[in-house]
Formats: sequence, C-alpha cells, structure tokens
Amino acid sequence: MRRSMAALAAVTLLSLTACATDEPSASPSGSAPAAGSGTGDQSKFFVQADYDAELSLLTATPTGPADKPWEQVLNPKMVDTAKFKKKGPYKICFSNAALNNPWRQVGFKTMQAEVEAQKSRIKEFVHVDAEGKDQKQIADINDLLGKSCDALIVSPNTTATLTPAVEAACQAGLPVIVFDRGVNTKCPVTFINPIGGYGFGHVGAEFVSQKMKPGGKVLALRILPGVDVLETRWSAAKVAFDKAKVDVVGVEFTDGDPAKTKKIVDDYIQRYGTIDGIWMDAGAVAVAAVEAFQDAGKPVPPMNGEDQLDFLKIWKDKNLTAIAPTYPTYQWRTPIIAALRILDGEQVSSPWKLPQPTVTQDNLDRYLDPSMPPLHYAMCGCTDLPGYPQRWK
Repeated sequence: MRRSMAALAAVTLLSLTACATDEPSASPSGSAPAAGSGTGDQSKFFVQADYDAELSLLTATPTGPADKPWEQVLNPKMVDTAKFKKKGPYKICFSNAALNNPWRQVGFKTMQAEVEAQKSRIKEFVHVDAEGKDQKQIADINDLLGKSCDALIVSPNTTATLTPAVEAACQAGLPVIVFDRGVNTKCPVTFINPIGGYGFGHVGAEFVSQKMKPGGKVLALRILPGVDVLETRWSAAKVAFDKAKVDVVGVEFTDGDPAKTKKIVDDYIQRYGTIDGIWMDAGAVAVAAVEAFQDAGKPVPPMNGEDQLDFLKIWKDKNLTAIAPTYPTYQWRTPIIAALRILDGEQVSSPWKLPQPTVTQDNLDRYLDPSMPPLHYAMCGCTDLPGYPQRWK
C-alpha cells in the first residue's frame, strides 16, 4: 500500500516541479522612507495569535532533560504515532533546503553526528541538498519517495512553494518531520523549531530600541524574503520599532553576503552621517556590519547579531553594545531523535517547540569559545557528540 501511495505522490510532485519557481514568495521591502517610521506594511506572514504565543514562550519553562535542550519541549502537545511503529534499524531520509551558510553547515554537522550516535538504530541516512532552489527540492522529495525511506525529514527552502511537496510526501504514508523552516500545512507528524522568528525579532528590536537614543535612525538588514522564520522575525521587529517610534531609515536585503552588507551599511552612513541602531534578521553578516562602521571611523551603534563566534568575539574585544538572540543549531539533532521516537510508536509533541536562549553581556563569556572556528555557532549542542571538536573545525 505504501508503495502505491508513494507512486501517486510522486506523480503529483512531478506536476509541482513543472510549475514551481525558485523566486521568493514575497517581495523585498527595499529601502524605507527616510522620515518617520519606515517599517512599511506588516508582512502577510504576520499572525497576531502566533506572535502573542511566541512572546509568551520566551518566559516559559521547558519540560525534558535539563542538560539536553534539543530534547526539551515548551508547552508540549503530544500526538499519537502508533500507526508508524515498525521494527528497525531504519532508513532515514533528509531533504535539506541548502548548505549555503555557516549556520546550516554547523547544523548539518551536528545532525550527522547525531546519526552516528544512533548508528545501532539507523542503517542508512540519505541526505539531499536542494542548493537553495525550490524546484530542485521538489524533485528531491519526489525522488526520495521512491527510495523506501522509513521517515522523511524536510527543511523547506521556502514556505509556500514547498507546501504542496510536503503534502504529497505525507500522502505517501511515511512519517514526515519538518524542522527549521515551516510550511503551510498541518500534515507532518510534527514541526520542530525553537520558539521562532517572532521571539528572535522581538528580542533584538526591543534591545536596539532601548539602547539607542529616542527617535534615532535604525537600519534593518535582512537576508531574503519569503521564508516564514525570517518574515516573522521582521514582523516582530516592526511591531517593536513602531511602538518605540524609532526612525527606520532602511530595510535592505543582504543575501547573506558580507561584501554586500558592508556596502549597504557604508551607503547609509554616507547618506545619513549617523546610524543609531542596527537590527538584523540573521547574524551571519553581523561582523561585516561592524567592520563597515569601523572602516568609516564611526562608532558601532547598538545592534543585534547571533551566536556565531566571530560576532561574539568582536563584541567582547570591542566592548560593543549588543545582544544575540539565537536560533540554536542544536535543533538539527531533534529531527533524528523525533524520527526514532515516531518509528518506535512513541508520542511526540506537535509542534515541538525548543527553548531559544539569548546571549547577553552577562553570559557572553559562557558562550565564547576561542578554540572553535569563527564561523562556528555557540548553541550547537554538540560537545557530547562523536567527533567533537574536530568535526566542527
């Protein structure tokens, strides 16, 4: 029965591939007006109830092992998985959006190490890299449906475009686990991610608003549009900036490119003379933003980055006024753990919300490890895994 369902799903996916686009599903905001709050219209991804729920989770106490945040759950909602129970060892397949930035590279190394730690239970682990292309990921999922996978893990490239492909995979009858980025369907057994974009965006924007001068100029730097977790980060930041009545002079997309980031920041410094705050929807290019101010001979304003070690190091060395909301790479362990529990017929939480720590001035030294590479992420949750630390160097 599963093979026939997989065949039907594959036919559906072939038709999806023909009409898919690799273009993001939302349009870039571009530069905002120079006067007044330039946050523009709220994102179509913004859902007030979800925003309220995520902000409440920032102070919630998780359940699960205290020393294993990748197994913890915030506000668990357990679902039955008995229908997926089967004997192992198992073949687990993973359709990955991309390996095109350090965060994803560190995360994937962590996932591979988790697979190795579970090698007595996993006979084969199949990974396919979509290279940041929607069409390729749809084709990848189509191909995996014919590979006799016992469970399918998906980290979607974009939200709306990959939704039909994930739905087709669910229809094939195998358990589907989505993590990191979401899709617009409830069909997966669970969706795993930390608190999420609203929490990340709020923490960074509230800090910048409070630390900069009232009504000062903020430059918002984003990676790309159309990805739910990035859209909700900006949605929450917009709420905070509008409330604080800061002057958002620009909302620019960097494509995660350090050189492009430096040029954008330099252009705004030249245009306005002073930028009073920097907000970012992801921290991979935070150091590039800092360097743009240094090159211009300007003080680095209050800003947020992320837990990438190069940013944590320059933060400490230059005594920056900064904060690092995180989207922990330890979440890459959780889909493997979830897949095994589902195949054992154990209940799992759906959604599976993981804790999302914040690096502050008070705990900066705890997360700054000079022995690890600059593009490593402090929240890898990988120190107990096979191959640490060499695998991540």
